[in-house]
Amino acid sequence: MTQGLDTSQTSAGPTVALALGGGGARGLAHIHVIETLNELGIRPVAIAGSSIGAIMGAGMAAGMSGTDIREHTLATVGRRKEIVNRLWSLRPASFAKAVTGGFRVGQFNIERILPAFLPEAIPNDFAALHIPLKVMTTDYYGQTERVCEDGDLHQALAASAALPAVFMPVRIDGRVMIDGGIYNPVPFDHLTGLADIVIAVDVVGGPDGDGETMPSRIDSLFGASQLMMQSIIAMKMKAQPPEILLRPDVSRFRVMDFLKAQEVLTATAAVKDQLKAALDTAFNARIGG
Repeated sequence: MTQGLDTSQTSAGPTVALALGGGGARGLAHIHVIETLNELGIRPVAIAGSSIGAIMGAGMAAGMSGTDIREHTLATVGRRKEIVNRLWSLRPASFAKAVTGGFRVGQFNIERILPAFLPEAIPNDFAALHIPLKVMTTDYYGQTERVCEDGDLHQALAASAALPAVFMPVRIDGRVMIDGGIYNPVPFDHLTGLADIVIAVDVVGGPDGDGETMPSRIDSLFGASQLMMQSIIAMKMKAQPPEILLRPDVSRFRVMDFLKAQEVLTATAAVKDQLKAALDTAFNARIGG
């Protein structure tokens, strides 16, 4: 098992890159992956992320440990009172812009809101990161993906997480950007050739239910997006799959279930052992080969 792997040798052994996918609150499962890599003494040579995966990846790239990210998450988006306090802590002008048009779905300005929840450790600029980071966004009118790797990190993270029907799009260099997960749900393809082993984490999930109950309008909307994203992942897997693909058990949770942060973490804890076993196999294959 990887638990017995000599981590003093991993830095000189096979290199690892990490792709963290989009999925809203389901992406809190990424914390387990980061904690496991910390435990094994494995530092990715590059990280790519979409939406919540970009935010989690930014934390790791900034030098935060999985434990740091877990504690920050549970202390902020995991608490209703803290969410309200942080929103109201925005100065009046900013708060008014954050909820342009009132509290209506699709009108929340994520560029104003996100900084109130990001850890202080995440810098404003890509240049201050310790690990190279690729943040995926989707060019709405360009009908393509855009990879952000330099410049304003907070702006790139906001664009990558600008989920349609919940947040307003974000402008980058005059272009209208939306959620990076729309075009590239798990951006492992952008890490090809950068490391010996690419770890991809898919937290998109899929519609969950008894197979008979009619979904609500909002569940239909998000469920359809999940199906679309899974089809994209399936096609990319056929073209050039990563060495390791992890799929935590997240389907029971909704994209905005951040108040269930602890439940998400508890339900997805098994991914730690899955990653250790997969790394053990991948490392042995590299060393043996």
